[in-house]
Amino acid sequence: MSPRPALSLALDAFVEARRSAEAAARAELRLNETEVRALRRIRDRPGIRPSELREHLGVTSAGVTTLVDRLVERDLLRRELDTEDRRANHIYLEIDLEAVPWSELDRFARDVDRAVDAETAATTDGFADALQRIIRATLTPR
Repeated sequence: MSPRPALSLALDAFVEARRSAEAAARAELRLNETEVRALRRIRDRPGIRPSELREHLGVTSAGVTTLVDRLVERDLLRRELDTEDRRANHIYLEIDLEAVPWSELDRFARDVDRAVDAETAATTDGFADALQRIIRATLTPR
């Protein structure tokens, strides 16, 4: 078999395995996909304002309020009032996404990172460039 069909099959299997691993982790933790995206964004931007989170997630103001309320009730997040503007608040994680069981949300990504680290830079850079070209071509209107 030539490398191209084998690579295409491997990419299809990769996407399905990633989807399955993330779905299993979300189900175990009783989180939906948007909640996981919110937790990751808050991890990367501690103290984020709800308006920034709303923009990142592409949900309404009411939607982000409901999401944050739900996660605060579960003790996954906390809100803190802005010291300069009492109408504003900031959102922080109350959990460690690197600790079990939360670390399961990113386990697949960490395993992929280890596999990529084992390859040469030329191979991974070339492959990454090829994937970016495909993504840009797919997302560009014709």
